[in-house]
Amino acid sequence: MDFLVNEARRRIEITRLVVAGWTGRDKTAVEKHIAELAAIGVRRPQNVPAFYRLGAALLTTASEIEVVGEDSSGEAEFVLLSAPDALYIGVGSDHTDRKVEAYAVTVSKQMCPKPLGAELWPFAEVEAHWDRLLLRSHVTRGGERRLYQEGEVSQILAPRDLLARFAAASGALAPGTAMFCGTLAVRGEIGGGERFEVELLDTARKRSLRHEYAIRALEVVD
Repeated sequence: MDFLVNEARRRIEITRLVVAGWTGRDKTAVEKHIAELAAIGVRRPQNVPAFYRLGAALLTTASEIEVVGEDSSGEAEFVLLSAPDALYIGVGSDHTDRKVEAYAVTVSKQMCPKPLGAELWPFAEVEAHWDRLLLRSHVTRGGERRLYQEGEVSQILAPRDLLARFAAASGALAPGTAMFCGTLAVRGEIGGGERFEVELLDTARKRSLRHEYAIRALEVVD
């Protein structure tokens, strides 16, 4: 995939995709997110955090995605990308089919494309002030745009901690791997819309990573 890193074009071949779930630092916040999903029928995970393996072809930097039906929604997440030379940070959306999630989490995630912004930062540039970064999303539903998620990334396991847990469970984050790293609680109810926007803000350096995409719902024919 082609990315922009410090205004320079960079190609990184992504051959593996991992989505990490239930990655909050605060157990109370994790329980809140579990409760949010339980309210729409999603079963409690067996392990926290959980690591779901998905097809790398789901990754896309496109400005529109197609999904089956109208039961899916996005989640703002920072994304780790491992390249042969360095670790990079991006921002994306773990777009998921919520109806299917009620009975098969991995399948629900595999059903939807995984939008990812085309700009990255070297992780080394933000590691020292990582907890000052902010994560935010907006959803447009019925033509009305509203704040959907907002909070400090300090609510989510830090990248080094998450990588250590992944290594203990599965092995190192090998070059060519992208990992979505968990999300924040939503403001209001979980739900989709016709457009979703995600943003990772570096307030120390006064910059941000952004991505937005339209959602095209395909007709379901029984």
